[in-house]
Amino acid sequence: MKDLTPNQTSLDPIEIASTDEIRALQLKRMKWSLHHAYDNVRMFRDRFDAAGVHPDDLKSLADLSKFPFTQKNDLRDNYPFGLFAVPREQIVRLHASSGTTGKPTVVGYTRNDIDMWADMVARSMRASGTRPGDIAHIAYGYGLFTGGLGAHYGAERLGCSVVPVSGGMTERQVTLIEDFRPTTIMVTPSYMLNILEQYRKAGIDPRNSSLQVGIFGAEPWTNAMRAEVEEAFDMHAVDIYGLSEILGPGVANECVETKDGLHIWEDHFYPEIIDPVTGDVLPDGEMGELVLTTLTKEGLPMVRYRTRDLTRLLPGTARSMRRMEKITGRSDDMIILRGVNVFPTQIEEQVLALPDLAPHFQIQLVREGHMDCMDVHVEASEAAASEDARTHAAEALRKKIKDVVGISTRVHVGVPGSVERSQGKARRVIDNRPKG
Repeated sequence: MKDLTPNQTSLDPIEIASTDEIRALQLKRMKWSLHHAYDNVRMFRDRFDAAGVHPDDLKSLADLSKFPFTQKNDLRDNYPFGLFAVPREQIVRLHASSGTTGKPTVVGYTRNDIDMWADMVARSMRASGTRPGDIAHIAYGYGLFTGGLGAHYGAERLGCSVVPVSGGMTERQVTLIEDFRPTTIMVTPSYMLNILEQYRKAGIDPRNSSLQVGIFGAEPWTNAMRAEVEEAFDMHAVDIYGLSEILGPGVANECVETKDGLHIWEDHFYPEIIDPVTGDVLPDGEMGELVLTTLTKEGLPMVRYRTRDLTRLLPGTARSMRRMEKITGRSDDMIILRGVNVFPTQIEEQVLALPDLAPHFQIQLVREGHMDCMDVHVEASEAAASEDARTHAAEALRKKIKDVVGISTRVHVGVPGSVERSQGKARRVIDNRPKG
């Protein structure tokens, strides 16, 4: 793989500032953000008053723990524009979730918010190894989902030529990669596996592609998947993190020279790790739920937003700002099976460890009598498609999951192509257990 270590002179000064400088900037901006939320959003004013706190009570960063949390349901309860902190006429862009679990969550951006977002994605892309003048192939979905347009504006801000492909039409994705010769691709990791599969179907060696950098986000993925993609394409695979309620993609990003966790852009977002049950703030280094407070957002400020993503905070390495480990899962996506906590990424690691299996899987949860059961549906690689090979692979995966994860599962290994393919975010878990 090509060495893409950035020139330190190309970095924003804050990226390599001292910890004291970063904390001083955070405190100044946090005071502004709390006042902005309190003065302009009724929900925040009511919440702060009920908790007996006022923005003026923030004397140090540690004082943030006195303030109440914000959660996803707060956006749904104030649908559509109830949490905007500026007049609606100053909102220049609206994005929203799909609303599959109820009312969609609506987020709004002022012109300054859009500019900051573009800056953060451009910074993230530069940290990934992308450079001005590169061609960026964007296969995140466009539309109300923040991925496509967020990546698009950031790539243009960095000075890239943008190919706005969006998701789907995998055969065409490969054709455009081969014809346009992009050096960077921005896509969900599960869909990158579909692109890899299409390369192989077409008889094209992916290692001869022009791709040098893959910036993968929107869903958890493992270092095992990183190794597979990097080996297959002879490219760097780095992680980008974001969520619509806070910004979209560009809240944090791995640096290509270290790939040791995602540096949170702390000049705009303040991270905390809490115990997801008690809400207590945990010290850096301990695993818990990531909570984020926006420091510069105008249209939709967020105070102590519970992301439900599980990770831990670590000291900076390639940048001064703190890192977060790759997301291991979400506290609300966690599967509790017969008393054992299981995340889809744990199953993925075991699937990728077996060469006779393709990297596609789906978990189905069912209840038989009073017992919850997990069925893992995977598919064989082309070289192991015979019935005997699939039987052996099923037993090998069942044993690995039992030995490593600690649960008994039923494994079904189908023929190549039998597992549902993602056109965006992977649908990893289907819960068929009766509700209530």
